[in-house]
Amino acid sequence: MEYLLAHDLGTSGNKATLFLADGRLVDSVTCPYPVNYSNGTWAEQKPEDWWQAVVESTRALTGHVDRSRIAAVSFSGQMMGCVCVDKEGKALRDAIIWADMRAVEQQRKIAEQIPEWEFYRLTGHRLSPSYGGQKFMWVKEHEPEIYDATYKMLNAKDYVIVKLTGEFVTEYTDASSTCLMDLDHLEWSGRLLDAMGIEGEKMPRLCSSTDIAGYVTEEAAKLTGLLPGTPVVCGGGDGVCSAIGTGCTREGVAHSSMGTSSWISITSKNAIYDEEQKTFNWAHIVPGYVLPTGTMQSGGGAFAWYVEHFCDYERDLAKERGVSVYTVLEEELQRSKPGSRGLLFLPYLLGERSPRWNPDARAGFVGIGMEHGREDFLRAVQEGVALNLNVVFDTFRKKGQDIREMVVVGGGAKSPSWQRILADVYGVRIQVPALLDEAASMGAAITAGVGVGLFRDFDEADRFLEIRRTVEPDEKAGELYRRLAPVFDETYGALEPVYQRLKGFV
Repeated sequence: MEYLLAHDLGTSGNKATLFLADGRLVDSVTCPYPVNYSNGTWAEQKPEDWWQAVVESTRALTGHVDRSRIAAVSFSGQMMGCVCVDKEGKALRDAIIWADMRAVEQQRKIAEQIPEWEFYRLTGHRLSPSYGGQKFMWVKEHEPEIYDATYKMLNAKDYVIVKLTGEFVTEYTDASSTCLMDLDHLEWSGRLLDAMGIEGEKMPRLCSSTDIAGYVTEEAAKLTGLLPGTPVVCGGGDGVCSAIGTGCTREGVAHSSMGTSSWISITSKNAIYDEEQKTFNWAHIVPGYVLPTGTMQSGGGAFAWYVEHFCDYERDLAKERGVSVYTVLEEELQRSKPGSRGLLFLPYLLGERSPRWNPDARAGFVGIGMEHGREDFLRAVQEGVALNLNVVFDTFRKKGQDIREMVVVGGGAKSPSWQRILADVYGVRIQVPALLDEAASMGAAITAGVGVGLFRDFDEADRFLEIRRTVEPDEKAGELYRRLAPVFDETYGALEPVYQRLKGFV
């Protein structure tokens, strides 16, 4: 039995996971690293931190196994970034990551070159400051010396692949997060490159997710403990890898991640183009498919933010009782009820991508009354995230997608209260896997297995996926949320003019 080593380069750390080829989890380890938030909408990380996390976690996982049995290494990685490297693969500046929304002016300039609907149909994405190409355009305009010195512009996992193999590549899922690739033809687009003023030679070689990018070099082997010559399979962006890890490889299957950012995706033969451009389309890891998706900036991250800043009492109580703070929070949540007694939370802590596409949007509680307690604020945060994601889900349903169940993963999916809220807001069966934090790395491992011929195709994902819990929707609660959903939308609309004015006080 051979091993598959997968790394999931997330926002808060790298989760490395070792699987056996039959789908069994051997072990996993997480190495954290920081994010530098600044200027209201900027978010950066040091690429060297990613590499060190990969080195440390690889050594920790493989120190007690026969490394000759590691069939392949592969990656899931945060998308929509901008990593500028020289010919040696050295990062020339900190990476501008997915959460960064600085490229607003660049978005405007692109709109002068390409009509927005044409851009949407060409890339699968609407015009937004979120994407990698716009961020690289910002570098060119504000840091021309960095742009000129850049040999290739990469994403997170691509940078680590360079460090492991010396090869400068990306694959279709991450390439679609740059908004520089023609989604229909899976190639760099001259029209898009020209509109953004980016030279095509600064983009890496395009590959399929299952392609072997290269092999572990002697130098990388000394650092990681891997054997020289170990195959490194490209893998994919984290959202798409999560889809693979939850079995979202066939039409009619949906998955949702409740991580720092949160999203809903479905697998489709054809891209879904929404007239209001609320949703977008990634290239899929599975050949011949796309992954229509809606991703909000701060989903699970909104709840984590609230817990960090406003739950000292619960932390003290948990310490006193010798339990997790989340155990105490679940007890509090049970004391509230659907609708949080009329308290709404708008979860726009980092501006918003889908479905609002407003970098100036800000979070807020609306409807606070004397009757509200701590439990209502907690529940309102969870409901606000679910109601925001439901705008995405409704978009897919209005396009004829008949979805009866959804596999939910990520840290937020550990909350029984949130599982129940999601089932009732969406009106579908929620399936909770045994492994909630490993979906992305599991998807990378499956991709690696297909890439080196261990697996026939992506249907082999079924051997990795074990459903631990199923939550059926409650009709009474669902009716309440159907009445609350338009109030949630109207509240956002009413506050939209305020967000621009608040910018002057940041």
